[in-house]
Amino acid sequence: MNKTRAEQKEQTRRTIIDAAFRLLSADQSYANLSLREVTREAGIAPTSFYRHFKDMDELGLTLVDEAGLTLRQLMRQARARIEAGGGSIVRTSVTTFMEFMETNGNEFRLLLRERSGTSKAFRLAVQRELQHFVEELSDYIEAKTSANHLAAYYEADALVTLVFNAGAEALDLGKSKRLQLADKVVQQLRYVAKGSEALRHSKLIL
Repeated sequence: MNKTRAEQKEQTRRTIIDAAFRLLSADQSYANLSLREVTREAGIAPTSFYRHFKDMDELGLTLVDEAGLTLRQLMRQARARIEAGGGSIVRTSVTTFMEFMETNGNEFRLLLRERSGTSKAFRLAVQRELQHFVEELSDYIEAKTSANHLAAYYEADALVTLVFNAGAEALDLGKSKRLQLADKVVQQLRYVAKGSEALRHSKLIL
């Protein structure tokens, strides 16, 4: 079946994005990637790149958006599984995140590095992705508990920060150590959730 011009263009665009992700590693950051490296990995001519992206910065921002969206989609699926069959939301969420780290490590490396990188545009893009993540979790907490909007937001922000920092540590760990880290993070997240619950039912002001 012949593909339309639009379908071919989208396929090539997808090939470029996937190629850029593959080139990222513990030793290779996006900032050090060249256009020629990406196009060679994608199997296209360098001139073809500009039919899909204005420059490497535009490609990089696209990668940040894709990485954030992939993680949010996985966490939505985790919450859907919990809604359908029960189970611990904390444990399931951490397990899902660690699975993401195992199969999409390059995507997370991009978010981690560009969060504090030299490009302001990239830093802001990562911050937006994290903000989307916090807002989605905040809405979920507010819907499932008696927390008001601000309390749910603060709790979500603390949970996302803990998980994101754990991800940075997990990148360099083997499977057994990563499982130990997951157990630790589960406990830390439960402490935050229980502490938030206790505050909601007391008049204590810290």
